[in-house]
Amino acid sequence: MKYLDNIYKQSDISWFTPVEIFKPWYAHAIAEAIMRTANFSVPLKIYEIGGGSGTCAKGIMDYIMLNAPPKVYNSMTYTSVEISPSLAEVQKETVAEVRSHIPKFRVECRDASDRSGWGDVEQQPCWVIMLEVLDNLPHDVVYSENQNSPWMEVWVERQHDRETLNELYKPLQDSLVTRCVEIMDLDKTKTTQSAAVSTLKSIWSKVYPKPRRCWLPTGCLKLLDVLHEVLPKMSLIASDFSYLPDVKIAGERAPLVSTKKEGISTDYQDYMEAKGDADIFFPTDFWLLERIDHYCSGWLKLQDDNSSKKGKKRRTITLETSAFMEEFGLPTKTRTKDGYNPLLDDFKNTKFYLSVPTHNTK
Repeated sequence: MKYLDNIYKQSDISWFTPVEIFKPWYAHAIAEAIMRTANFSVPLKIYEIGGGSGTCAKGIMDYIMLNAPPKVYNSMTYTSVEISPSLAEVQKETVAEVRSHIPKFRVECRDASDRSGWGDVEQQPCWVIMLEVLDNLPHDVVYSENQNSPWMEVWVERQHDRETLNELYKPLQDSLVTRCVEIMDLDKTKTTQSAAVSTLKSIWSKVYPKPRRCWLPTGCLKLLDVLHEVLPKMSLIASDFSYLPDVKIAGERAPLVSTKKEGISTDYQDYMEAKGDADIFFPTDFWLLERIDHYCSGWLKLQDDNSSKKGKKRRTITLETSAFMEEFGLPTKTRTKDGYNPLLDDFKNTKFYLSVPTHNTK
């Protein structure tokens, strides 16, 4: 903890990702997970969304170079889709530390959720890695004034003084928000309850109104929509926060919004107070992530979906980070002298989500 504390004080970065803290072992575990299930009859193709400083890419390529058959390493490609031009350059430098990696690695500086950047559909099997990406993707918030009222979109507008922000509530109209609400099945009570129960709830909500607020991972829905369209045979490995401690902002799946000055972090009570100098972390609801994944692959159909698109069921599993590392990693490499193992014992609020395609359409 003292070691970490010193690193943070020397840096303007609010936090380091596990793949940085536990290099190279964290990336090696991901590489092992890929090698155990990859189809080596076709060239190994890996995409990483938001590759940070390139630590994960280099660690995975190192591991495959040392542990896979030579033909697998020699024919592999690793593409980082990175929206930040400065990080894209850092990634190239990190991976180039091993000269043989250079021709196999490339960075595409663009937004992964923009369909136009992907070009033609890729029909070959491939892997997509997203480490701590979901927590930074855009979210929308919906509001309901009581337990029985319909969900409303929350809009933010500037007051005439141009400084103060306030919220407006409008009926659902944005397609991403509407689809997210349907995928979450937030309105399921309307279809499954008897008239008597509905009446009772209506009375109760008027006597004891309880406003509701819910944050929706619309950015995740948009990204997975694009990925399933352009990479229909992708296997996905995503890691993120399953919950965040001491969140002060209201609502289900509300974000932690904090700023860091002179090595000290301060949390905001209201997301509208944060004006450009804050870090925003959203917790990932892994149950919802799985539903979005199945929906975007065409397997999960919504009530009003009459499309003929026939999706294939995917095999999915959500693992605690410690379980993932025990299965695929080398935990002995991160164990301290007294038996404490930060790779397994810390980051209790993070999980891995693995999703692979099947041939099953029934």
